[in-house]
Amino acid sequence: MRMDKDILKTPATDVEQILKTALTELGSTKNLDALNDWRIRYLGRKGIVIQLKRSISKLPEKERPKFGQVINETSKTLEEQLMKHETKISSSNDTSVSDDIDITLPGIPINNGSLHPITQTIREICESFSSMGFEIIEGPEVELDYYNFQMLNIPKHHPARDGFNTLWIDKQDDEGETPMLLRTHTSPMQIRTMEKQDPPVRMIVPGKVYRYEATDSSHEWHFSQIEGLAVDQGITFADLKGTLYEFARKLFGDDVKVRFRCDYFPFVEPGAEMAIDWNSRTGDNNKEENWIEILGAGMVHPKVLKAVGYDSNKYTGFAFGIGVERISMLKNNIDDIRLFYNNDVRFLSQF
Repeated sequence: MRMDKDILKTPATDVEQILKTALTELGSTKNLDALNDWRIRYLGRKGIVIQLKRSISKLPEKERPKFGQVINETSKTLEEQLMKHETKISSSNDTSVSDDIDITLPGIPINNGSLHPITQTIREICESFSSMGFEIIEGPEVELDYYNFQMLNIPKHHPARDGFNTLWIDKQDDEGETPMLLRTHTSPMQIRTMEKQDPPVRMIVPGKVYRYEATDSSHEWHFSQIEGLAVDQGITFADLKGTLYEFARKLFGDDVKVRFRCDYFPFVEPGAEMAIDWNSRTGDNNKEENWIEILGAGMVHPKVLKAVGYDSNKYTGFAFGIGVERISMLKNNIDDIRLFYNNDVRFLSQF
């Protein structure tokens, strides 16, 4: 694997040395337990690779893309070597063959399986934003009304609540005041993060969300969403457009056409939606432009910044929310969202 020497001079860490050490330790593992310990240490949710990705935001802006690429290549190499070594160990430890089995008979085919298409899409989206310096965090699916609505400029009397169709839980917080619910979006992690962290903030939040609504070919009562947030001094709408355009290029190709137009969300001002011309994605130039919305976005509302103690005269930011199922449906030409959750092996085996 080629390593960029300029990037390796960064004070963040010597990625090349970490790769060499990891591969050396991997080669010395002799059983599956040791192999699992190695996986947790380097590729686990709190492992070294994740820590490296989180360090991207601390680097000078011009160094982030190259450093992110090096980390992604390192992660891919470690995953590939892990699979090869696991196969090697499993084969050498296989004691299932006995004298009662005729090993000259043809073997029984076994399907190895694969990641769910939604998981694949989440990883692809996270990878694209991680390479741009965004940290990946997670949050609770059972949320407080305080974080899900109130702190996001959606008070009890706000008309925007009518469109959320919330699944409420018959439980309150420890003080018996704030009702609880199944989160309707991953946006509450904006507030939870900003309450604990001073700017700059660069993060995305993948996770499951819930809406009390009927299901059809384009709607489900639960689905996956990826929230994004960036807050710092001098952030403008141009930064939002540039970031999301780069995201669209990474997922749909360099030739994708992107459209922004006004939309309304209570926690951003101004708000916008982003759509892509699907015909430019498929290469069908004989049809008129077919714009399909893939996300909502906007500049963080000053009231939201003030609510977490940020100086809205000093800091600005942008936020966006991506529907993962919509992205997967577009990329894989799927016309019914319910197929993702029917557990039909005939459908899932295609991925």
